[in-house]
Amino acid sequence: LPPILETLKRAGIPREKITILIATGIHRPNVGEELEEMVGRDIMDTYRIVNHFSQKPGHHTYLGKTRNGTPVHIDKTYLESDLRITTGLIEPHLMAGYSGGRKAICPGVASVETMKVMHGPELMEHPKSAVGILEGNPFHIEATEIALMAGVDFNLNVAIDKHRQITGVFAGDMVESHRVGAACVEKQAKVTLPAPADAVVVSSAGYPLDTTFYQAIKGLLTAVEIVRQGGSILLVAACSEGIGSKPFTDLIFKTDDLTAFVQGLYNPANFVIDQWQLEELAKVARKADIYFYTDGIPYHQRTKLFVHPLKSGQEGIDEILARYGEDVQIAVIPEGPYVLAQLEKA
Repeated sequence: LPPILETLKRAGIPREKITILIATGIHRPNVGEELEEMVGRDIMDTYRIVNHFSQKPGHHTYLGKTRNGTPVHIDKTYLESDLRITTGLIEPHLMAGYSGGRKAICPGVASVETMKVMHGPELMEHPKSAVGILEGNPFHIEATEIALMAGVDFNLNVAIDKHRQITGVFAGDMVESHRVGAACVEKQAKVTLPAPADAVVVSSAGYPLDTTFYQAIKGLLTAVEIVRQGGSILLVAACSEGIGSKPFTDLIFKTDDLTAFVQGLYNPANFVIDQWQLEELAKVARKADIYFYTDGIPYHQRTKLFVHPLKSGQEGIDEILARYGEDVQIAVIPEGPYVLAQLEKA
């Protein structure tokens, strides 16, 4: 943000004319210490900062439908701006292939009505709506069309390493800068295995990516790409803030069967905020048994998370060795969300 704001200042744009719109998607607003951590105290005190609220009536403008029929409702504050600059981080993403680019708009400043379709099973269950895939990915294609309908004048994305240091800056046209950035991130993050592993041990890379079980599921989605059908995944995460949002926690506690849950998603009346993360968990559970250790969630609650709850990480290792024997093939991914794990193509 500071370089962008300094450039705008040098161009003669007074700070009173600048609004920083936090692209929350359909999540809660960023306020207080969380907002300060995101933008810094100086910017927080100097500029007008507003959060996007996806569910507030009257906060969006209807732009029509995409070619596939998705209704496009975009934040009025964004649309009423004369100059629209998007920012973001490019990293492997569980359904969009890679974050960044168009995601600042969709889901960033789109309404819940738009996201009901974007996070519906028709897109989510598509085999190419997956990590590391852009070509043929229906989520990526639809989100890009929505972003172009909204209009982006300039896009600025970065890539980072495991130390959260910037490794690349990609700026300019939204589509092209994101395409180039994603290709660079693929080279940086991609690791291939010659054959599927019997078991994968993975973490979600620590704070802030494993503060909840909701977030930690992202580590599972890295591991599932390289585990064999019927194999095992051991996930270790802090989950210092528990399971996740109230809607996600309530949903997971009331769900008894993941197959029935996914089938129920085809009825739009069943839409619940954060349902997509449970759907992603269901995808993993179809392929592998999930072992899970954390000290951030009480054991009795872990039994409801569709995992084998563990009392220690070592217990998970012992169970895997007992199940597969000494010749077990184990892959270890210390920082799951930062890795694009794939099998070598035949």
